[in-house]
Amino acid sequence: MKHLFLPACLLLATFSQAQNLNTTFRSKLTFPNETLANVWGYTADGHEYVLAGGAKGLIIVDITDPDMPSQIVQIPGPNNLWKEIKTYGHYAYVVSEGGQGIQVVDLSGLPSPSLNYHYYKGDGDIQDQLNEIHALHIDTTKGFLYAYGGPLFSGRAKIFDLKPDPYNPVYVGTYNSSYSGNLNYIHDGYVDNDTMYSGHIYGGFFSIVDMKDKDNPQLLSTQPTPNNFTHNTWLSSDHKVLFTTDEKNNSYLTAYDISDPENIQLLDKIQSNPGTNSMVHNTHILGNYAVTSWYKDGFTIVDVTKPDNLVQVGNYDTYTGSGGGSSGCWGVYPFFPSGTIAATNITSAGSNNGELWIISPNYMRACYLEGSVANAVTGQPLSGVAVKIQGAGTPPQENTGLTGIFKTGQLQSGVFTVRFSKIGYQSLEKQVLLENGVVTQLDVELFPEGSMTISGQVVRGDNQLPVALASVHLYGVELEYSTATDKEGLFSISGVAPGLYDVAASATNVGQVIRHQQKFIGDSTLLIEIYREYRRKDDIVKNGDYLKIYQNPFREDTRVLLSLPEGSGHVLTLSDALGRTVETVEVADPRGEYTLGGTAAPGIYFATVAQDGQVLQTVKLLKIE
Repeated sequence: MKHLFLPACLLLATFSQAQNLNTTFRSKLTFPNETLANVWGYTADGHEYVLAGGAKGLIIVDITDPDMPSQIVQIPGPNNLWKEIKTYGHYAYVVSEGGQGIQVVDLSGLPSPSLNYHYYKGDGDIQDQLNEIHALHIDTTKGFLYAYGGPLFSGRAKIFDLKPDPYNPVYVGTYNSSYSGNLNYIHDGYVDNDTMYSGHIYGGFFSIVDMKDKDNPQLLSTQPTPNNFTHNTWLSSDHKVLFTTDEKNNSYLTAYDISDPENIQLLDKIQSNPGTNSMVHNTHILGNYAVTSWYKDGFTIVDVTKPDNLVQVGNYDTYTGSGGGSSGCWGVYPFFPSGTIAATNITSAGSNNGELWIISPNYMRACYLEGSVANAVTGQPLSGVAVKIQGAGTPPQENTGLTGIFKTGQLQSGVFTVRFSKIGYQSLEKQVLLENGVVTQLDVELFPEGSMTISGQVVRGDNQLPVALASVHLYGVELEYSTATDKEGLFSISGVAPGLYDVAASATNVGQVIRHQQKFIGDSTLLIEIYREYRRKDDIVKNGDYLKIYQNPFREDTRVLLSLPEGSGHVLTLSDALGRTVETVEVADPRGEYTLGGTAAPGIYFATVAQDGQVLQTVKLLKIE
């Protein structure tokens, strides 16, 4: 049978939506008074064709030039909103809730609009019984089509052999699962190499089934999904990770480790726009990226290279509305050789017109930040710590789990401040350099809130005699305390918050000393010995990620060794306790050695290194007489 059907009106738009990331608008086709459902693609003889499920039938559009798409034909089908399409060889298979079984279309005649097609409604044990079907998937490795949903066999998966003659499928069996009630209904699924990953939407779980023996499939495992409404599944290229979607408001794209079907592990889950109640629909895995339709949010691109740390790295919003509900983007197809993405809107907002969007993506790797948080007093993992990368456009807050581990990430590279906070503990801020495709490891400790007293005595190192009027300083990450000894060399500082401190003591004509990174978690008593000549165990006494200080405190000047990211725009500054710049050094060699503090008067200073205005690190210094 040959038939040509063209819509009454075809609209071509040449504009793009705002707030899109790593995607470029190419074109849009509008179909007046006709909804669009799912979308697939077909490539032949250098041409790329979109296969879109229109309410009135299969729409075929040539998008070889993505800026000037051209509709070839619309092949009539059941007049129904629900349409799903897949391909095998040069055949397209279309199913619908409107019935008529499986429509098989021979695409070999393209780009001619005159294409052969027919309806297959079952043979053998199900002769003429195949009618409504909700979705389908094709095991292209083994050559079998799986039809899901519909009333036949209560929506269980029906299997058809395509190998003998793809134009005329042959029924070979049904997965006769034995769940109670409508839990047997499979809404959608993914099949490869005789293994089926099926979405039991009303049961809220997916099943993994060995389909080698079509007469006796073997259930391997089941797994509930976060919103208990398992809509769609897709397998990673290495077959180790399964991705699922739940067609519910406030839902997730979720990744599972299925390498051991008897011990499935949830790895991570991600939302398009957390807090907006948006609903996910269909996901597809292209290499290291998940391309997913999100109804009112259009579609997203998520870097799934690390499935235990999913990071959104692109999106295109095809719909002007927002929030929950199933209006907007039904499907997305990312598998064209050119990289072009085709996405279908059921309708545009406020109209009855379906839309086909043609978009060019730019796939970029994420920047990863991973690490752990421990209780600084006990050393035990600290759960429930809020981890937030500061700045506009950064990801939502992440919380540490029971093991104290956190994993997050973002698209933007650069230097960022990460804030760690938990009720009952002192907040901590750390600066990190994030790079695309790189995992930055950051392990920290949080000290509990509280107050303690640090007391002790300052004595001469050579004869242990007390030192009167010696200055004693405690330098923390953010806090600083100081006092002076009495005539017996005794001192006491109360109200000190628990934490890590550099302890420095000095006295005119007596000497000085500093103890680095002393951990104080309760009242402590110190004996501090000071020497006329500064003593240290090794050459470098203060280590940092980017700054290495050779002497602190220092008398005349101190040497600084830099270990900075490659690039330009590095500046080293010395500022006083009031924040005033005392000295600025233009950094020519990011791995070089520099001298600071030669002209500064005795006192407290801060050495800061920055790149292009972003502070990388600050170290507190003390210059003594």
